[in-house]
Amino acid sequence: MKIDVLPDTDAVAHRAAEIIADAAREAVAVRGQFTFAVSGGRTPWQMLRALAALAMPWEKTHLYQVDERVAPHGDPDRNMTHIADSLLARVQVAPSHVHAMPVETPDLAAAASRYAQELSAIAGTQPVLDLVHLGLGPDGHTASLVPGDPALAVVDAAVALTEPYQGHRRMTLTFPVLDRARCVLWVITGAEKVPMLARLVRRDLTIPAGRVAQDRAVILTDAAAAAGLR
Repeated sequence: MKIDVLPDTDAVAHRAAEIIADAAREAVAVRGQFTFAVSGGRTPWQMLRALAALAMPWEKTHLYQVDERVAPHGDPDRNMTHIADSLLARVQVAPSHVHAMPVETPDLAAAASRYAQELSAIAGTQPVLDLVHLGLGPDGHTASLVPGDPALAVVDAAVALTEPYQGHRRMTLTFPVLDRARCVLWVITGAEKVPMLARLVRRDLTIPAGRVAQDRAVILTDAAAAAGLR
């Protein structure tokens, strides 16, 4: 695991965008395409706006979601609403390359299965994403893998559904998909993250974030969140 402490959220967002753009160019040069998945959060929307200003092989990029709340199209709680505003409104990405989680479907179990198939169609039968962006919740959750949820135990599917959490059920990628990613990019900012960032770095397996493989992980954090690190 590599840890990079930057002065503030703006610096974190811009550095994250640079890492994504570099990974995209490398992936396209080596494999002919770039597959990445995005989580939610305030700093990530800054990250995506910064990414829109960089040179990116968008025509060879497939954008997936790490997780999504079960809510109507355009709902402000939806991650895709913010992805659209922060990134998709600013760059040219083919609609077939934007893989939104189908959380508006009444049969959510079938929708999760279809999303897993959509992932496998591009990233392989056992999907390997080039880059997965993750955040860290104050309770130690990442993606929508939250403490105590049955989704934590799912190892035989790429996509799972959660129980209600903070007002919404969610669809999420599972640990096996996160662990196979060629790069896991953690974007962690804010003083409220101090305790959990320290536990993540120690690989505390009692929090969901601590269970994500760390051998190909990069943590970008601001000075406020990193205050508890030695």
